[in-house]
Amino acid sequence: MRKSLHNLSDVNEIINRIHLLHENSPRKWGSMNVSQMMVHCAKILEIPNKNLQLRHPHFLIRLIGVTTKYELKIFNNGIPHNMPTFQEVIVNETCDFLESKRYLLATIDEYVWNASQNNLPKTHQLFGKMTKFDWGFLEYKHLHHHLKQFNV
Repeated sequence: MRKSLHNLSDVNEIINRIHLLHENSPRKWGSMNVSQMMVHCAKILEIPNKNLQLRHPHFLIRLIGVTTKYELKIFNNGIPHNMPTFQEVIVNETCDFLESKRYLLATIDEYVWNASQNNLPKTHQLFGKMTKFDWGFLEYKHLHHHLKQFNV
């Protein structure tokens, strides 16, 4: 079975890994520090929580996004390092570690609640049509990717 934010054991695994982070956790790649990464991950979760709307990408970018979604589902690949992302979820500002951690944990809780109420969007600006399975799988993948970035 694929890991998903719809499985309590997988959610608990992610939460436990978040609690292993510390203010000076070293990154393996990228430019974000650990606090910025947590805010970035929270902003990504704000999309299915319906608190953040992304701009519409160019048709070719969306085609790549839909293809990537299916590739991840079929092959269960990881997300490549240093992938471009939407401007709305890029975090360059200074972020407080504890505040960032609280924000991420709160957005995970909100996501789990929304999923339990079948209150997730039917589409994503990049990935196209989305099922409940797609959301849980891709959100888990994204969190896993960034937690690996910081060695947890």
